[in-house]
Amino acid sequence: MPKKRSGGGLSPTQQAAKFLGVSVLAGAVLAGIALPAVGALGLAAKGSVESFDELPVSLKTPPLSQRTTILDAKGDQIASVYSRDRTVVDLKDISPHMQKAIVAIEDARFYQHGAVDLKGVLRALNRNAQSGGVTEGASTLTQQYVKNVFVEEAGDDATKVAQATQQTLGRKIKELKYAIQVEEELGKKKILENYLNITFFGQQAYGVEAASQRYFSKSAKDLKLQEAALLAGIVQSPSRYDPVNDEAEATKRRNIVLQRMADVGDVSQAEADEAKEAPLGLKVRKPNNGCITAVKGAGFFCQYVEKVFLSDPVFGKNREARAKIWNRGGLTITTTLDPQAQESVQASLKDHVNQDDKVAAATTLVEPGTGKILGMGQSKPYGYGKNETEYNYSVDAAYGGSNFGFPTGSTFKPFVAAAALEEGRPPTQEYPSPYEMEYPSPVQTCDSKPWTNLNGEKLENEAESERGPYRLRKAMELSVNTYFVQMVADIGLCPVVNITDKLQVRQGNGDKLPETPSVTLGSIGLSPLTMASAYAAFASRGMYCTPIAIESISQKVGGEQKSLEVPKSTCSRAMSEQTADTINTLLQGVVDSGTGKEAGLTNRQSAGKTGTTDERRNAWFVGYTPNLSGAVWVGSATQKVKMRNIYIGGQYHDLVYGGRVPGPIWRDAMNGALDGKPDENFNTVDIPEDKPDRGRGDEDDDGGENGNGNGDGNNGDGNIGGLIGGGNNGGGNNGGTDGGTYPTPSFSIPEGWWQGQSNGNGTGGRG
Repeated sequence: MPKKRSGGGLSPTQQAAKFLGVSVLAGAVLAGIALPAVGALGLAAKGSVESFDELPVSLKTPPLSQRTTILDAKGDQIASVYSRDRTVVDLKDISPHMQKAIVAIEDARFYQHGAVDLKGVLRALNRNAQSGGVTEGASTLTQQYVKNVFVEEAGDDATKVAQATQQTLGRKIKELKYAIQVEEELGKKKILENYLNITFFGQQAYGVEAASQRYFSKSAKDLKLQEAALLAGIVQSPSRYDPVNDEAEATKRRNIVLQRMADVGDVSQAEADEAKEAPLGLKVRKPNNGCITAVKGAGFFCQYVEKVFLSDPVFGKNREARAKIWNRGGLTITTTLDPQAQESVQASLKDHVNQDDKVAAATTLVEPGTGKILGMGQSKPYGYGKNETEYNYSVDAAYGGSNFGFPTGSTFKPFVAAAALEEGRPPTQEYPSPYEMEYPSPVQTCDSKPWTNLNGEKLENEAESERGPYRLRKAMELSVNTYFVQMVADIGLCPVVNITDKLQVRQGNGDKLPETPSVTLGSIGLSPLTMASAYAAFASRGMYCTPIAIESISQKVGGEQKSLEVPKSTCSRAMSEQTADTINTLLQGVVDSGTGKEAGLTNRQSAGKTGTTDERRNAWFVGYTPNLSGAVWVGSATQKVKMRNIYIGGQYHDLVYGGRVPGPIWRDAMNGALDGKPDENFNTVDIPEDKPDRGRGDEDDDGGENGNGNGDGNNGDGNIGGLIGGGNNGGGNNGGTDGGTYPTPSFSIPEGWWQGQSNGNGTGGRG
């Protein structure tokens, strides 16, 4: 005996048999396929039987995509992102008016028929035959639900979406078979619940809860009769019946739904007539999707979180798998972003740099010992309009950076000093440090082939008064080029490469640093996040921790929340405590009496280093306290702006350097971020006093650290970049004098060198 369904009706086998007799007709009705002859119908029916039997037994229903909420470290929302804006709710949380309205207008016999409404098919076939076209369809609510499952499974793949919705007999056969299965397994109430949660209501709203919030700013359980009728009417054609853009058409459609509800006995005629007279009562809530909506200027941090999710293997074996989870959504992501630190970053940037300035500024704050990113912002907001950008100047290209990072200038010198200390050089190490010298050669590298100065190029300091000998402390405070060149010649390049590897100092394109002396004076493009994380290792007494942005993630699956594994910061020793303590002592001197005086914090210990690059295209300050590290970059993403005689933040600057614009940004951002936080002290070492200062202005320009230039000697053209880069003239101005005149660095980078993400013709820089 054929198996019967519980509660009566045909078994799946019986339904299938009956289905085979009408599937071609159903396909013809719904797809508008003309079948002119009985013979053709018979052939098609035979093919339908074979196609039906070949289909998989079970419909695999993917989890419904939902919105993802990104929170800061205190649990407050930063942004809401989604592939499809949807909040899944139970049937009990959907207004009875809504349940009745959608059934009345889409499938009035929903509770009387099985998966296929045979009476409806025949009625539609008859009416379509009379009209000579397809004027009426016969898809049941269950069939519509199955089609929506196919669309949901297709995700954002346009080809798959087209396949899931194409009007073909084959798709209808597939849809009808799975409708039979769904009816058997789920029952009517669950099918209705699933349908109301999956279907599209226009205005980026998927599911009735999102639609109710979008059009009426209320929950689906609170929908009134006329509101429910409006939403039910939208489903047939979300663009045509969009009440936001065509109120009159939407009103007519709503009233059709209300009349249908009266006709089938869901409401009285009087109730329907009263509801027809009511205004639409829209209270539209605009779509609020994506990092562009992030609060507190955290759009770039939000974007970074998304990039981390899509790139980290902990979330899936490949990018496609990770993207599938991200697009499915339903995630609650708690991040490391500290609201106090973030607000301070944005306030400082706003105070010092205007959105429409010729240059931009980016700031990143990282917690030593944990790697947590506490703040990330920039002066040009996240967006696509004028004086906005979608590129994150704080991070590498792989995470949304605008290029391959920015040359760092003298902020790289502490890495050289740390390498020398690790090699056993004392903090009192002294080198002759003349004003001008021929570049030492050979310089040992990590392999058997040393770097050699084949052309006898020379380099010089920024002012003629800078003549050694100098010890490390004074050389760091004054940022003496020839001192650090001699230090690298002494220890070789391999110790520098080794320590930067431990600090994960990588170029903005992800490559390791090249083994060339140019790295000594900051010729390579790095990101503020890289620099802040590396300097954090000094603050944590030599322990480097990889930066992290995500604390935890939970995902809603069905009605339950489950936790996902997240990337953890990995901490490892990059240098000895003694080396880190020595660097801390040295860099305290930079902010106390050196080039970083304007950045020094008045109420707690701080340390840091300034950096200014070729022709003042970039200016940096990277510094830290024992419990917070931060990096500030100022410049043009295209590297075409020379910061001389320029207004920044409404203030005129004849010359911009690391201590003058980035330094104060860092100071104010740190002060606000640390307000109310513990006042901790460094572990310092005793370094004997240097010889009397020979005089120098407050500049730290690195003169030619950026790659090219010829050794001219007088005009500042022959600095270190030309020595190792070889080639183009540096074109800088005179070095300047001491006592408050700020000299001009002179290395020139070849056009296109810094312009990452090239389009293939050397002009790929974007800002």
